[in-house]
Amino acid sequence: VADCDAVASCLGHTLSFKGIYGKPRRLVTNAVKTICEAITRNRPQQPVRFVLMNTAGNRNRDLKEPVSIPHRMVIALLRLLLPPHPDNEKAADHLRVNVGQRNPYIEWAAVRPDSLFNEKKVSNYTLYHSPISSPIFKPGKTSRINVANLMCRLMAEDEIWKEWRGQMPVIYNREQIIDKR
Repeated sequence: VADCDAVASCLGHTLSFKGIYGKPRRLVTNAVKTICEAITRNRPQQPVRFVLMNTAGNRNRDLKEPVSIPHRMVIALLRLLLPPHPDNEKAADHLRVNVGQRNPYIEWAAVRPDSLFNEKKVSNYTLYHSPISSPIFKPGKTSRINVANLMCRLMAEDEIWKEWRGQMPVIYNREQIIDKR
């Protein structure tokens, strides 16, 4: 990461038995910690932008996002049964809690898409501070290419970075939002 102005992490567990239940259990969290440590050791003149791809299923605890009791129960089961979920939570928490808002070397954003699908072209998308529907019981949709576009924009465009740094924006395809209303 020496001489980098920005870092993007889209690392995740492979969707196979070994990928979900095998080692390393903290793949994403350990990568985030390692990258942050490397950036800090480099002592860059300007803070490095770190953009993490996360999930709408991970609450932003800074905002105390409201969730229903059934939602909490499902998330508790996911934490017990699917190691990638707590890994995603801990990775974002490392940025939120350990790196924080006033780190001289690292600024961050954790992009939270909902149900991912493939598209060939970037389309209109909308960002929210919190999910606008339940990622468990009524998930929205986000194309992978829109997530990639947002992550690139966050790393390259000052205006959108200033709006979302230190936050966990939820991204939905705009057509999906229109369809829900």
